[in-house]
Amino acid sequence: MSLWPFFDLTIRTPRIELRYPTDDLLPAITAAAAAGIHPPDEMPFSIPWTRKPAGELERGVAQFIWSRRATLTSDDWGLPFVVLEAGQPVGIQELFAKHFPVARTVETGSWLTRTAQGRGIGLEMRAAVLHLAFDGLRAAEAISGSYTDNPRSEAVSRKAGYSPNGSNLVERERRSARMNRWILTSDAWAGNRRDDITIIGLEPCLPLLDPAL
Repeated sequence: MSLWPFFDLTIRTPRIELRYPTDDLLPAITAAAAAGIHPPDEMPFSIPWTRKPAGELERGVAQFIWSRRATLTSDDWGLPFVVLEAGQPVGIQELFAKHFPVARTVETGSWLTRTAQGRGIGLEMRAAVLHLAFDGLRAAEAISGSYTDNPRSEAVSRKAGYSPNGSNLVERERRSARMNRWILTSDAWAGNRRDDITIIGLEPCLPLLDPAL
């Protein structure tokens, strides 16, 4: 039995591959983050981690991935998949949940390098991780959030089938910003289910995410 079966967990679509990060992938994905994700005058994230200076930013990405391993339990887990296009890391697509065995609700978060944006990869990686959530883990719903000044994230949620689920004001870089909320039910996902997405290595991971599966 593998000590950490997630290292073998992979999701494949015709365009990309989502791979749970091993330490061998960290130099490439941290370099991708440092190459640039958004213009300096924008901030699509609640925590402004992209403002960190070179060196500290890369180390922070690695620390975040390590922290997700160290703190994973069935009541609080996060899977920060590295997104690979033609074998090259171009971003992170995370799936995370709290009290999943009872609530059966997952949430997503992601980033893409600027050179990978605008080509449909954001929608493709969301579709991949939603396939894991609904087909692999039997989730009841998926939720997401996007700032009103981040139309690309909103467009991905709409195209993936999410419905608006309210909004609220939150703090971002010591200023008030409005966050739109989105929800996708299992029935809505099933209506647009794809048959060209493959999940590899999930079964050994299931006891760590939901012992009942």
